[in-house]
Amino acid sequence: MSSRHLLQCLALALLFCVKSAFPLTADMAKAMASGETDDRIAALQKAAATPDAATERLIQAMADDAVRVAAGKVFIVGDKTIDAVTGAEASVPDDAEDVVNNNRMRGELEAALAGVKLTSSDRNTRAEAIKTLQGESDESRLPLVDKALAAETDAALKDQLSMLRARILISSPEKSRRLAAALQLAQSQNPASKTVLLEQQRAETDPEVQVAITNALRSVNEALAWGDRLGALFSGISLGSILLLVALGLAITYGLMGVINMAHGELMMIGAYATYVVQGVFQKYLPAAFDWYLVAAVPVAFMASALMGALLERSVLRFLYGRPLETLLATWGISLVLQQLVRNLFGAQNVGVENPSWMSGGIQVLDNLQLPWNRVIIIGFAIAVLAGMAFLISKTRLGLFVRGVTQNRPIASCMGVNTARIDTYAFALGSGIAGLAGCALSQVGNVGPDLGQGYIVDAFMVVVLGGVGQLAGTVYAALGLGVINKLLEGWTGAVLAKIVVLVLIVVFIQKRPQGIFAMKGRSAEA
Repeated sequence: MSSRHLLQCLALALLFCVKSAFPLTADMAKAMASGETDDRIAALQKAAATPDAATERLIQAMADDAVRVAAGKVFIVGDKTIDAVTGAEASVPDDAEDVVNNNRMRGELEAALAGVKLTSSDRNTRAEAIKTLQGESDESRLPLVDKALAAETDAALKDQLSMLRARILISSPEKSRRLAAALQLAQSQNPASKTVLLEQQRAETDPEVQVAITNALRSVNEALAWGDRLGALFSGISLGSILLLVALGLAITYGLMGVINMAHGELMMIGAYATYVVQGVFQKYLPAAFDWYLVAAVPVAFMASALMGALLERSVLRFLYGRPLETLLATWGISLVLQQLVRNLFGAQNVGVENPSWMSGGIQVLDNLQLPWNRVIIIGFAIAVLAGMAFLISKTRLGLFVRGVTQNRPIASCMGVNTARIDTYAFALGSGIAGLAGCALSQVGNVGPDLGQGYIVDAFMVVVLGGVGQLAGTVYAALGLGVINKLLEGWTGAVLAKIVVLVLIVVFIQKRPQGIFAMKGRSAEA
């Protein structure tokens, strides 16, 4: 072996030794656990740069508030007490003090833990660690990131680590490193990259680096804009699906039957509280199957609201058909009664309805765009309810009778259709669908006595805009209002967007009173 090759081998060996883990010493453990915050952070960063198993254990214990100090020794307490340095079982002296971590120290501990997890064997753990560190700009993290980058085999995680390294180097004292980091960050689609670039732009004094950072910011903003646009579109579709669920029941009770039901929101509220009750039953009696409570809550919410709707129709509304003003006043009074009834039973405060585990998290489409599972599932649920309702109205005997009574009540009655019974069935169906809407809303918002008040006006707007009695029009109107509302919110704000949408609806109805789709049949001609 030549002397040149020998020197190369020695250099590689020296590099390996520098980057290998240093054992935790008693002085290091004491410096991390006691003293001033700045000194503790410095000791933590030094230890976390080349951690061994004992260091990782101590950092985790400090994050869990499971560390005590006595006579210069550090102990980890739990099921059994051990010496933080040696790992040997030990007993804690009576005068031992708990290690107290302020918010700043906790942030450093979380970052240190994430840095340690960068070299985990589990891909999801490494991905979560990178996500935790994505806002870091402290160069003390660089050795861990370099070590993880050299060992990483997953292409996607390797790219994320490269961007993480660039975000750290953008504030480096060396100009060449800052230039290289700016060029690399120009390819990023992560909001954290924009943040560190803006911070460095304010602090940068070198003109050449300033230009590179400005160009990088322009590229990052263009990439993030697509995520914002797609996010606004998804939010609009999500809002549209909720409006569709809310308005489908009203499309029957108001669109097909002509009943101005101001208690429709309270029927939704009943469905939401039925979901809350089913959740409580599962928590108490079937905790092992809790993740499936929502599946059981769907038919319960439908039946609870449908039975209440049938009761209202048979006891009050059947005497008021053909008198819209009296119907409006009666249903408004019923809404107040139902709200007070719920307050008496469940209290005036909102109640908590938890998402099942399979509705938590989301689909990460872009770095700045995640589609929450609860919203995605509600969109699918709205499509399923719409398909079921369309099948019921167009392909079943009940649907035939409902359409017949809607189009020409006297002739339907002459043909032997029990119109009073059909009215009850139709109103119960519309009320049940309102209950399904309440069940869905319980997964995305608060459940309280005033739940329905926030949606009743929007529901009427959807039905009127779509065309009274037209399911297709209801779908177009719900999705159109949802998307337009969310797109306008990004430019004008939520309040002004609502006003603009309302003005657009008024103008549209002035030009086309029958809505998007006009009703067909003799009742429309009359």
